[in-house]
Amino acid sequence: MPPEIRLDFEAYARARQQQLYRIAYLLCGDTHRAQDLTQTTLTKLFQHWRRASRADNLDAYAKTVLIRTFLSEQRSRRRERELHTPIAAGPGADQPEVRIALLAALAELAPKARAMVVLRYWEDQTVESVAAQLRCRPGTVKSTCSRALTRLREILGDAAIYVTEG
Repeated sequence: MPPEIRLDFEAYARARQQQLYRIAYLLCGDTHRAQDLTQTTLTKLFQHWRRASRADNLDAYAKTVLIRTFLSEQRSRRRERELHTPIAAGPGADQPEVRIALLAALAELAPKARAMVVLRYWEDQTVESVAAQLRCRPGTVKSTCSRALTRLREILGDAAIYVTEG
């Protein structure tokens, strides 16, 4: 790969690594897995950088790679997922008990539902955007998100009061 293309990728990776990590952490709830997921995503981007760098929206392309990598990993690790216990957020969070409760609740959702909720509500993407990234219909995104939010409310119970305040 020519040096100028490599440098272009390195600049992009440095600029977007934290954003990709945050999304990965929300998806899997584990700092180490989020780091691995981010690294895998950046590796895949590097391998296909010529094509990726020509995308209309490179950030959307990278998020799509991240989400698909996460879903693929979840399918292959289904049994391990049942044993998975999310690790609490690091120190310095404004409301660590809310963050812990939310991450634990997200971990209870199916991987695809979790991905939809993170993209739709954390990343504030449109239904159509989420549907395109996950290769499904907008109606599927709407119904899955609705069921996932209902499930999150059930799981969080009284903790949901704190999530909606402030």
